[in-house]
Amino acid sequence: MIHPPQKRHQQERGLPVGSIPALVTPMLEDGEIDWESFRNLIDWHILAGSGGIVVMGSTGESATVSLQEHCDVILEAVRHSDGRIPVIAGTGANATSEAIELAAFARTAGATAALSVVPYYNKPTQNGIFQHFKAVADAVELPLILYNVPGRTVADMSNETVLRLAEIPNIKGLKDATGDIARGVMLMRVLPTDFIVYSGDDPTAAALLLLGAQGTISVSANVIPVAMSCLCAAARSGDVDTVRRISNRIAPLHEAMFVESNPIPVKWMLAKRGMIQAHCRSPLTPLDASWHDFLWETFLQATEIVADPDPQAANLRAST
Repeated sequence: MIHPPQKRHQQERGLPVGSIPALVTPMLEDGEIDWESFRNLIDWHILAGSGGIVVMGSTGESATVSLQEHCDVILEAVRHSDGRIPVIAGTGANATSEAIELAAFARTAGATAALSVVPYYNKPTQNGIFQHFKAVADAVELPLILYNVPGRTVADMSNETVLRLAEIPNIKGLKDATGDIARGVMLMRVLPTDFIVYSGDDPTAAALLLLGAQGTISVSANVIPVAMSCLCAAARSGDVDTVRRISNRIAPLHEAMFVESNPIPVKWMLAKRGMIQAHCRSPLTPLDASWHDFLWETFLQATEIVADPDPQAANLRAST
């Protein structure tokens, strides 16, 4: 059994490093946000030693919440965490004006940083992507993390565009969800040494971490937070053997988290553990029953390497 890292909530350049779960947004059967479960999840990740949390990202179903709900989630995450864990607020939008509005709200709410995705659907050019993020950074004094996930946005931010944006003082990091290790390595070789790179692709996270990334913004960390924290700590200390041991055990879970659209499998897994209800907002639908046994067996295999804290411990803390 591998033991969790002792140092928690480390930061570099004002940003958290290590394992950062892209937090789900729990929902009730009627589609309303389940605030009690949301608060319990935050407490659980604090107990588990996660380096920070991201709210209102792709895994948080930001695409199907209203603007008011989006802001409410950011505000409640900051309020409830109360400085106990860094909160990165998802503030991406395909309209530059809305991305600025959300980033400004995140700053007012007290978020540690904003995570802003490449504009989706309208397919901007590289210059359009540059101008979009420059406008957000110029308008809001808050550390900004760029988010490149071409599998969802279609538009793909080039390494050259990232390098241009890295010259802007409050653009401090990148979540690289391309899954292209070679491309990520080439980028890290030429980025400023104080620019923070996060893996945004769980299957390739270990490799990118060993090659210089400072953390991972992770889907799998929703369900195996301690294992992901141990992976990050081992990679950053150069402990290749421990990275290999953890990776070999949890790699099947990374794949299992995407047997259907994210966050459907993640929510099912957390519901199976009694932590939330599995509901997603339409057009996402419940996990097909044919996957249930496979997901649960994969989870049990992953948790043999390192144990997570009892979810009930977070529930008890929230009730006191």
